[in-house]
Amino acid sequence: MIRSNEEQRQALRSTWVSVWVNIFLASAQVTIGFFARSQALIADGIHSLSDLVADGVVLFAARHSHAVADDTHQYGHARFETAASLAIGLILLATGIGMVWSAGVKLHAGVGMDAVHPIALATAALTLIAKEGLFRYMRRIGERLKSSLLIANAWHARADAASSLVVAVGIGANLLGYHSMDAVAAVIVGFMISKAGWDFSVEAFHGLTDHALDPEEIERIRRTILSVDGVRDQHGLRTRRMGDWAVIDVHIEVDTHISVSEGHYIAEKISARVKAEHRVAECTVHIDPGTVRHLERLLALPPRTQVQALVQQVVQAPATLQLHYLDSGLEVEVELQAPRPPDELARLQQALHDTLKHTTRVGRVSLRCAMQEGRA
Repeated sequence: MIRSNEEQRQALRSTWVSVWVNIFLASAQVTIGFFARSQALIADGIHSLSDLVADGVVLFAARHSHAVADDTHQYGHARFETAASLAIGLILLATGIGMVWSAGVKLHAGVGMDAVHPIALATAALTLIAKEGLFRYMRRIGERLKSSLLIANAWHARADAASSLVVAVGIGANLLGYHSMDAVAAVIVGFMISKAGWDFSVEAFHGLTDHALDPEEIERIRRTILSVDGVRDQHGLRTRRMGDWAVIDVHIEVDTHISVSEGHYIAEKISARVKAEHRVAECTVHIDPGTVRHLERLLALPPRTQVQALVQQVVQAPATLQLHYLDSGLEVEVELQAPRPPDELARLQQALHDTLKHTTRVGRVSLRCAMQEGRA
């Protein structure tokens, strides 16, 4: 569930690049906007400063989501990243709605910008290019690391590029005399930003509410499980998100008479293969013998202590007991430590079967010692 040190360094480095770019652009926009008499450019500069809030959220989440599990977060801190993605999605959504509202008010009131200096247009164009480059850089890192948080922050940079495009169009329209075009463009781009924010917020919300993986990914995981030797079938596969990773649990059907250690071996093989082939942090495997499905019928069978007491009443000798709890009933295998004559072994076998049959639902009883064996 934890990224490697190199992946962590890449995530932090890309975010710090975003921090310094935003500081530079915001300073340039506000300063030039003031001298160029461009209120739009000053507003866009202030908007760039708001990106530092998103970058701060990313840095906080990147540091804390990387932390190992502790007493208060026993499943790790991966959902810090999901929570941060939700915060960025809401910032995008609020930004888009604010742009639509502001542009709508301008259109309704018929208010245009004052005449501005052409350097404001050059600054807006430079900001647009820088933001688009930052978006492509951060998205590439986010996709490489499969980080929804970095991808969300990259799209925040794309939203800023769209905002800069609106400013550039508005300033250009102002220079050409078409003072309402900036507001029209702002409405269009504002809706685009709002949709992106909504999509990120919904996806992050799903991650925080144990939403299942995509059906295609679930099917790929199912095929991986069935490819492990010893697996007869699987059911009850459940999945949920934990940050950019997945947590799954599944019931596996195996041969009814394998040992506990072999069942554990199969479970560990499944977990290792699923983690190796899929982005899965935890894989919990429950082993089912054969086709055990009726839980109430299974739990009605007697525990080992009760069966062992009945066996001792009949054989009255040291014996090893092996039990198989199945839908067809309880299978009991008894191995005596001392050899017995065949006729005595047969008598004990029948007595043991009759005793257990009248006490509990028995599917099969076998009795053996040394090289002898009895079965009923």
